[in-house]
Amino acid sequence: MELARITSKGQVTIPVGIRKKYGLTEGSKVLFLEDGDRVYMMNSTMMALAEVQQAFAGAAAEAGLTCEEDVIQMMKDYRKRSQKK
Repeated sequence: MELARITSKGQVTIPVGIRKKYGLTEGSKVLFLEDGDRVYMMNSTMMALAEVQQAFAGAAAEAGLTCEEDVIQMMKDYRKRSQKK
């Protein structure tokens, strides 16, 4: 558990351990999510990635991709088709 103080301007310094753990650097955007009487702060990039992963859930199976080699082969096939155009 980490503790931080809010300044008179409403600013909070995120402890260095938290910044490192979640990849927060200068200019990073964070989300504040409310859940009842709690507020959660999240790295917006990681949240966006999670949403994309959820949106594509099952797409690999539908495309017949079962392993990394299948993905590599799909990309090789795509590149060949693209070069022919």
